[in-house]
Amino acid sequence: MIDAATPLTIVLMAGVTYLTRIGGYVVLRNRVLSPRATAVMEAAPGCVLISVIAPAFVSRNPADLAALAITLVAATRLSMLPTVLIGVASASLLRHLIG
Repeated sequence: MIDAATPLTIVLMAGVTYLTRIGGYVVLRNRVLSPRATAVMEAAPGCVLISVIAPAFVSRNPADLAALAITLVAATRLSMLPTVLIGVASASLLRHLIG
């Protein structure tokens, strides 16, 4: 049986995630951003992706290092969504095959 705290935790985490997603729109809805601020806002998703994959740079796991290399090559040639999909798929496949 599932502990009652588990679904509650999932719902609360989803709520917090949703609030952080719409928070920027609510706070900035009536403001005109400067070109510099716009550039910062556009770069934020890439910064988040780098913070997620950065620990793989210090990994000794060959599967993680190979997936990192594949993701970096994809990032130089493709947009964000295909790069993320390729990175996740290559990491899962290589971890399954290599360990």
